Amino acid sequence: QVQLVESGGGLVQAGGSLRLSCATSGRTFSSYVLGWFRQAPGKEREFVGRISRSGGIVYADSVKGRFTISRDNAKNTVFLQMNSLKPEDTAVYYCAADVDYSSDYRAPYGYDYWGQGTQVTVSS
Repeated sequence: QVQLVESGGGLVQAGGSLRLSCATSGRTFSSYVLGWFRQAPGKEREFVGRISRSGGIVYADSVKGRFTISRDNAKNTVFLQMNSLKPEDTAVYYCAADVDYSSDYRAPYGYDYWGQGTQVTVSS
């Protein structure tokens, strides 16, 4: 019911920046919470941040002050601006939609739809 497509990943040097995009279709864009997660090889999927229906944003402590979530309602797209990137940020980044507004927004199982992911690699 909600389709999500991430883009913008790539290779960047430590200290550099990338902007990820998550284009959505299907359900009305403003009717759900959009979360960002990441997963490195051999690790569990990790919460990065989320933007609520009203525009409220929550970040994980590991990215606070470096990453910024924003959205373009006209384009049904949410962005993840990543600055001051570290090698530890290397992962596949996913966007996900929580249609029923789960209270457990940091948990992957609280989200109903997922994109295919985009690889971010930060070199030292």
